Amino acid sequence: MYCCNSKITLIVAAAGVGKRMGLGYPKQFLEVDGKPLFLKVLEVAEKTDLVENIIVVTGEDSVEYVKSECLKNQIFKISEVISGGSERQYSIEKALAHCSNDSIIAVQDGVRPFLRESYFFEALKILQDDIKVDGVVVGVPVKDTIKKIDSDGFVIETPKRSEFIAVHTPQIFRGDILKKAYSKAAEDNFLGTDDSSLVERIGGKIKVLLGSYDNIKITTIEDLKHL
Repeated sequence: MYCCNSKITLIVAAAGVGKRMGLGYPKQFLEVDGKPLFLKVLEVAEKTDLVENIIVVTGEDSVEYVKSECLKNQIFKISEVISGGSERQYSIEKALAHCSNDSIIAVQDGVRPFLRESYFFEALKILQDDIKVDGVVVGVPVKDTIKKIDSDGFVIETPKRSEFIAVHTPQIFRGDILKKAYSKAAEDNFLGTDDSSLVERIGGKIKVLLGSYDNIKITTIEDLKHL
């Protein structure tokens, strides 16, 4: 039985190469206020009592750098810094090998720096209040009209905007079903768009936690104006 007093294992995905930024190095290592971007996430996790330990997945050549930055900035909850895979999903799968089945696991993008402690608290409360919920994803209602198009670019449908959510991280799950979902995806050679999609495809029940529009992912140079 999970409760709001449960502790979270946080997996931080920081293995991307950031080609769209054109920096010449991974965007998670871009320095903001004298610190690499991914540290903004780790500092929130370090301060909250809701996170018990942190696993960082990064590039093979960056493992020692990440360890050094964590030590320098007093991030003591780090339990593992490991090298990732060729895709984000494979990186998270490697991190899950270091998580227990009875844990609660949160997955966070290393380049989504506006993480809030409240996301952890609210997600844990949802998991406590309804044992049928397998995971909680942070997201916001889409603002723009959505068009569905065919392979030639022609509009075939305009769905109701109210039915759609733009999904962010963190995404927080009961550990047993997340590990089962990843194992099934590997068995089927299935590559999903996010962690939740893997849980959904094995019948998991996911609830959306409404977040903030400022919880952006730093993807392009233009995104830096929000920092």
